[in-house]
Amino acid sequence: MSITDAPFNAGSSSQPKTMTDHAYLLIRTDVIAGRLRPGAKLRVEQLRANYEIGATPLREALSRLSADGFVIAEGQRGFRVVPMSFADLQDITRVRTLVEMEALRDSIENGDEAWESNLVAAYYRLSKLEGRADSGYEARERANGEFHSALLAGCSSPLLLRMHRTLYDQHKRYRNISLLTANVPRDVHKEHKAIYDAALARKSKQACDATRLHIERTMEVTLEVFRRAEAGESIKSV
Repeated sequence: MSITDAPFNAGSSSQPKTMTDHAYLLIRTDVIAGRLRPGAKLRVEQLRANYEIGATPLREALSRLSADGFVIAEGQRGFRVVPMSFADLQDITRVRTLVEMEALRDSIENGDEAWESNLVAAYYRLSKLEGRADSGYEARERANGEFHSALLAGCSSPLLLRMHRTLYDQHKRYRNISLLTANVPRDVHKEHKAIYDAALARKSKQACDATRLHIERTMEVTLEVFRRAEAGESIKSV
């Protein structure tokens, strides 16, 4: 199985308010999930048939997605999904780490008791799913996203949070690949616990260090899956 042939699923809790918002969310979700393949041409007529949405909101959504780095605008030739590459993953990882560290420090400094309570609840839900072999992919992914959002929820900068949301979703395209294989050893629960313990103890440096390692480990695992795919090795689905 090649990387771009692998099936993914993804969900989102965003609530669209207009048809453009609705189109934006659907296409963005399918890009992140891999249902719209890296490098694939995005033809408006085909998208209209797939999503049952008019051409105007689709074009507006594609323009927004281009600004967010999920698709590429090619002048008169239309749009296509942003390709995936080692260099792109490394760049996204580097920038996400910078933004997330700043947002996490701010969140730990400014988070109140409600922030603590929500973080405890999010970690509890995630831990329960991580401890179950039969937990579904979508449930784990939803809980994982809620946990990382809870960590940053105390951040006082809306701009940092918006930047992080985009970078998190760009990184998620690659992280989905790392979940394709059970052959690369990794204790994700241990990584999450290290982040959680430090954040709850208001130890910013330790929390940031643990988060950096967590993000970089995702990149390392994903690169290993890429290498195995290029070498023609089979990828075992999880």
